[in-house]
Amino acid sequence: MIHQYKLNGYNIVLDVCSGSIHLVDEIAYDLIAGYESENRAALIARLAAQYVGKTNETELSEAYDQLTALKEAGKLFTPDNYEPMAGQLKAKTSGVIKALCLHVAHTCNLNCSYCFASQGKYHGDRAIMSFEVGKRALDFLVEHSGTRKNLEVDFFGGEPLMNFQVVKDLVAYARSIEQEKGKHFRFTLTTNGMLVDDEVIDFANRECHNVVLSLDGRQEIHDRFRVDYAGKGSWERIVPKFQKFVRARGGKGYYMRGTFTHANPDFLKDIQTMLDLGFTELSMEPVVCAPDDPSALTEADKPIVMRQYEDLAKLMLERDREGRPFTFYHYMIDLTGGPCIYKRISGCGSGTEYMAVTPWGDLYPCHQFVGEEQFKLGDIWTGVTNHEIQDQFAACNVYAREECKTCWARLYCSGGCAANAYHATGRITGTYQYGCDLFKKRMECALMLAAARQLRIEN
Repeated sequence: MIHQYKLNGYNIVLDVCSGSIHLVDEIAYDLIAGYESENRAALIARLAAQYVGKTNETELSEAYDQLTALKEAGKLFTPDNYEPMAGQLKAKTSGVIKALCLHVAHTCNLNCSYCFASQGKYHGDRAIMSFEVGKRALDFLVEHSGTRKNLEVDFFGGEPLMNFQVVKDLVAYARSIEQEKGKHFRFTLTTNGMLVDDEVIDFANRECHNVVLSLDGRQEIHDRFRVDYAGKGSWERIVPKFQKFVRARGGKGYYMRGTFTHANPDFLKDIQTMLDLGFTELSMEPVVCAPDDPSALTEADKPIVMRQYEDLAKLMLERDREGRPFTFYHYMIDLTGGPCIYKRISGCGSGTEYMAVTPWGDLYPCHQFVGEEQFKLGDIWTGVTNHEIQDQFAACNVYAREECKTCWARLYCSGGCAANAYHATGRITGTYQYGCDLFKKRMECALMLAAARQLRIEN
């Protein structure tokens, strides 16, 4: 299977199953398009007539043979032989957990209207995690991590800094058992910035592999949603703290994480604001909310969003040339490597390798399922007891979704987000079509960007 598209002056051909990317001229582009569906002689004759004065049948015949050689080398029209492998990785690692999302605070000091977590309550009661529950969660992770050495722990909320002492105590406990257990913990902290101070900065820079800082870009956009309980925007209070935080981290090991909604489908303006503020590690995510929510992206927003992704990729190339590069999370792609094929077809690992832990110690497949009681897997004391639900997640791979089997982007999205699929269709193996459309555009832009950068290196 191949995917062909034109973007930023490039004619791009992706061989889906090998991952090979070809930048070609117009004639080769059309030759590839007809290679499998047309007779050789007829295709060559048609293109010779179409491109009179630019090529001839002899040159087209030579080009056709070159395409055949690429096909035989496994770089064009590569068959999909991966479906029999679907599920093998999860079966091999069954019972092994590598990451936990610790909900140390089911409460928040902001009142963001678009919050998928109901302002941190997750459709339940406000609560904070005790040290005892968190300690047991870390022990649970160690006990179920098998031979894995590196373990991931995310401190999440709500706002985790509303329970900062427990965060510090849990990190100290984890460090105290690393050598004995033969493990290494990598911590991530996600924060809205309201409680960031020098102590938080020093702690995070010492102990956290990554920090995620919530900022929606332009002040008028950010303050429209990210307000306190008095209705006051938070932009002016958090931006100086984030700037200090990032400087102290040396400009690395962080992400500015924004959300764009119906209010700002032109989110490139928000990215530009972040750049102007000195931030270079950026992420802007489409809002996750009910279709009837005023913040929900609409079909009318879609072409605007698509154009933003294209213009963003062009901006990144322009800034590369100027010696001012920046990172956009969704455009991070390695053309020469990347995840192994087992990982690509298996998906994110929610409910199997990765779980979320509530303040009470309940286990859920991921943070986006917390509060959905039918998805409760068990708890950190008795382990997973809802094997029926876990089996559904174990079987959730790119080939479990009928719509994905013929999609060119399937080996990049791995079937997409199970939570988004569930909330859109009622099935974790469904597809969230709006999200799929945005993902495919992001991937086209990311592949173009990566190929253009590689071409620049080679030339």
